[in-house]
Amino acid sequence: MIEESAPAPSLPRINERAPEFTALTTHGEKSLSDYRGKWLILFSHPADFTPVCTTEFIGFAKRKPEFDQLNCELLGLSIDSHYAHIAWKRSIKAGFDVDIEFPIIADLDMKVAMAYGMIQPGASDTQAVRATFIIDPDGMLRAMVYYPMTAGRQIDEFLRLLTALQTADREKVALPENWRPGEPVIVPTPQTSEAAEARMGEGYETVDWYFSTKRL
Repeated sequence: MIEESAPAPSLPRINERAPEFTALTTHGEKSLSDYRGKWLILFSHPADFTPVCTTEFIGFAKRKPEFDQLNCELLGLSIDSHYAHIAWKRSIKAGFDVDIEFPIIADLDMKVAMAYGMIQPGASDTQAVRATFIIDPDGMLRAMVYYPMTAGRQIDEFLRLLTALQTADREKVALPENWRPGEPVIVPTPQTSEAAEARMGEGYETVDWYFSTKRL
């Protein structure tokens, strides 16, 4: 007898519209449409009052001013109650002297978690994995990263990725591995043989016709 496997979680897709939602949070009811005109980092965690999640929330909270400077809001989520979120925030303040100033979705019915593929049956059927989504001011999903239950995220990478996305949009360039502001950016590759021939004389730092960089 062949056992039927559980259906694969539905996953949103990069460069498509992020799934809409309206949900209760620690800052009242929030909808995705409330964030139009701003970047949004929506991130899930397995459970309140757990050590790894606590370190991640402290990390996001401490870097919040940097996200604010990049016109980016933070929005947490777990499959816990509204009251558990409030109690956990108070516990973090009491134990670590850190204020969690961004909202946390209470997703008890798992509607948001399911829409964003945060429930991974191989990890848990009742807890969200550490999923992170970057949504642009037009409501388009621009990046998503999934982590296992046991490994915490690096907040600096999300600041770096957000800055890279904004730079790519503004300057119409691409960014190399581990790019940081002030470092060279990648110029779009020529699309014709004639453009490739001309590339060497265009004043860029060119290794070959397909690989040219410049400084902004």
